[in-house]
Amino acid sequence: MATCEVCGNDYWMAFEVRTVSGDVHTFDSFECAVHKLAPICEHCQIRIVGHGVEVSGRFFCCGHCARAVETEQGAQIRDAVGARPA
Repeated sequence: MATCEVCGNDYWMAFEVRTVSGDVHTFDSFECAVHKLAPICEHCQIRIVGHGVEVSGRFFCCGHCARAVETEQGAQIRDAVGARPA
């Protein structure tokens, strides 16, 4: 069995996540993996579980938050959720 690095649970179905940088993390649930690995929106402080957006190396959960903080470059960001192609 393996121990989750977030909650300390020793669970027979624990799993590993390997990052691009080569780090290896052990978790017992997706909840713990998200808690440890998901970036945090620099405007509203929510964990970014979906796609999110990146502007100037900063992460945001949506275009609205990007525009609120990164006024010049953020102005170009548009959310695509629910948008239909022309």
